[in-house]
Amino acid sequence: MSSHHTQLPLTRRGFLLASTGAAAALALTAGPATAAPARRPFGRFGSPSARLTPRTLYVDPEGRGDHTTVKDAVAAATGSGRTLVLAPGTYRETVAVDATRTEATWIGASEDPRDVVIVYDNAAGTPKPGGGTYGTTGSATTTVQADGFTARWITFANDWLRADHPGITGTQAVALKVQGDRSAFHHCRFLGHQDTLYADSIALTSFARQYFAHCYVEGDVDFVFGRATAVHEHCHFRTLNRTDLAAAPYGFVFAPSTAGANPRGHLVTHSRVSSEAPDAAYKLARPWVPSSDTTARPSLVVRDTRLGPGIDAVAPYTNMSDAFPWQNQRFAEYRNSGPGARIAVPENRPQLTREQAASATRETWLGDWRPWKEVC
Repeated sequence: MSSHHTQLPLTRRGFLLASTGAAAALALTAGPATAAPARRPFGRFGSPSARLTPRTLYVDPEGRGDHTTVKDAVAAATGSGRTLVLAPGTYRETVAVDATRTEATWIGASEDPRDVVIVYDNAAGTPKPGGGTYGTTGSATTTVQADGFTARWITFANDWLRADHPGITGTQAVALKVQGDRSAFHHCRFLGHQDTLYADSIALTSFARQYFAHCYVEGDVDFVFGRATAVHEHCHFRTLNRTDLAAAPYGFVFAPSTAGANPRGHLVTHSRVSSEAPDAAYKLARPWVPSSDTTARPSLVVRDTRLGPGIDAVAPYTNMSDAFPWQNQRFAEYRNSGPGARIAVPENRPQLTREQAASATRETWLGDWRPWKEVC
């Protein structure tokens, strides 16, 4: 999404190195990464000589699997119902799962997302080899268009940094763009700055359901955005500090772009928002009404969630465009806690009634799909 601050540099540590062990440096929680023993790079998930299922492929940058890159494994995993098991490593590449590769599952073999990192560094304004620039969609490190995609224990990252490219104004840099229906991410991490997690659909008329459970997302500008019907449950959203800006707002956590015909956009429940930035430096959300869909009515419900002091409690919402004020969209909260949830100006914090909250649930959002019951 657009930003009023795109030309300003950002000074922050480069958060990915070339080695596998550097994946641990990405985590903001304490404790070292726990890699699988070298003799068992795929943990409890089999190996090329003892496959989990006949339709399972093994990926290992050290050459102990079927493929050394995720991209090559995806190319080989044609059809439906394929599983990729990824050994610990930093996979520096872009990956695309097209719509024909349905019901795919990706598993981080160590069961620690810090150990398996898929990362690249394209931004919207990065020049393409054949001319032009990548744009927001083209900047994505990983793009998933297929229905029925599931990922567990994987980090999706985009380590493009503003400070390294002062001449580029298109600073959107997507870690993951997911468009398929029934897309589930369990215990995954999404790392970037602007536009980190793009929860979208394959077409304006497609209401793609997506589920993020026990995930970690970090960024600054609109770093969770898109028109999907997305449930974020038991997730941790962290706003980054910005030494390039003299004053708040530093950014915005959510920027939904829900189609007007879709009754449900993003639902955040039993989660938390923390911050590296000063108190009140961030807005909780702003609505994105794209030029391609000026009838969009962005929808966001944040409930039973702890909002830390980094969120501006007095005015947690703002406009992306004054032509589409946030008050005309579908923003609401319910039973949140923490200093960022304090209701200082009631008209700035629309609340669900108890009756409305009864239907603001994962069951209502996702219908007959129950991804929280899936086991690996």
